[in-house]
Amino acid sequence: MRLSSRSAAAVVALLACAHARAAAPPTRTPELLEKGRVSFKLNCASCHGERGQGDGVSAKALDPKPRNFAAGRFKYGAKPAQIFATLGKGIPGTAMIAFTQLPEEERWALAYYVSELRGRGKGAGSAKGEAAGPRP
Repeated sequence: MRLSSRSAAAVVALLACAHARAAAPPTRTPELLEKGRVSFKLNCASCHGERGQGDGVSAKALDPKPRNFAAGRFKYGAKPAQIFATLGKGIPGTAMIAFTQLPEEERWALAYYVSELRGRGKGAGSAKGEAAGPRP
């Protein structure tokens, strides 16, 4: 199949728009981490617990249990970009939904904050962001 020059231009324009939307991650700042902390409390703590240890009030009813960010290994990686991607996709087969209703900057704030929670519990899991385990 051969594209007309008009169709080819439309494809190029569409790809350029898609690329333009994928902005670079914001810089990690104390303000962004605070935004992530507040968002975590509102959106994540009921499952993951106030300190991200997988012990939120809803955790007992969930199977699989929520991720312990301080000590557990992350299914899709523990680097901020990997956490950000997980926030956008969710984890099938778990209660971890996609948080696409949150603005991109807020998802980055959450990703950075979760990575901070992980840093507080270093030594109990992989610090390299390796994928493993069935827990969200």
